[in-house]
Amino acid sequence: MDQRLTEAVVHFSDEGSGRPVLLLHGFPSTHLLWKRVSPLLAAAGFRAIVPDLVGYGASEAAEDIPIDAASQARWQLEFLDALRFGAETVVVAHDIGTAVAQLMVARAPARIGKLILIDGVYADRWAMEAVESIRNWDPSRASALSKVLARRSRSWTKSPITAQLLGEMLASFDGERGGQRLIRAAGSLDPQQTAAILDQLRQQHPPSLVLWGADDAFLSVDEVARPLADLLGAELKVLPGGHFLPIDAPDLVAEEVLRFARSPSH
Repeated sequence: MDQRLTEAVVHFSDEGSGRPVLLLHGFPSTHLLWKRVSPLLAAAGFRAIVPDLVGYGASEAAEDIPIDAASQARWQLEFLDALRFGAETVVVAHDIGTAVAQLMVARAPARIGKLILIDGVYADRWAMEAVESIRNWDPSRASALSKVLARRSRSWTKSPITAQLLGEMLASFDGERGGQRLIRAAGSLDPQQTAAILDQLRQQHPPSLVLWGADDAFLSVDEVARPLADLLGAELKVLPGGHFLPIDAPDLVAEEVLRFARSPSH
């Protein structure tokens, strides 16, 4: 279904009932990242809301509208307002989606009940070297980009299921228009946006949990996960799997989300 917002339209799935859990994907993913997690949350009595970030999947904004993480955070807060969700909302985010979640907290800390960050970013540590070739891609060759990325993605995981879902997500960027959207999304990534809010996050944040794949090849436990957990006063749990942990280990991710969502806030 779609929700029209200021300057954007957000496409999302809505499954289950109960306390809302907002699940945010990263780059170059779509809502399909949570395909194996959201049904488990819904079955356990939660309402799983899974949007495509604007400029990804089926969510759109005009070409002249910025789709950086700060804009995404503003839209997601507007999205929560449109759905009439209060401070009980649990936000679960992956990869660049964790930048969106951090900016949401900095902008409106009272709006988020609990925060769970998975294989995400800290300060200016965004693994930008992994997207540099996309940022510099020749727009006249945009139609070839998704195929190149699909081939490259085979080295991102050893799991056939993860490889299949990565292929499904990347298919949304097929063709010339899809390639242009991918270039636009990559060009919108700005690590300084999270580097600038460290003091705010340190001083005011909801109860937080950090989950990480033991074999994350993009963002390391020691260089990113531990300082992120320290910043938020969060528990850090390292789970078996790679960077795309919600696909690699959906049962474990859902188990940790449910455990933390059900735990006392203080």
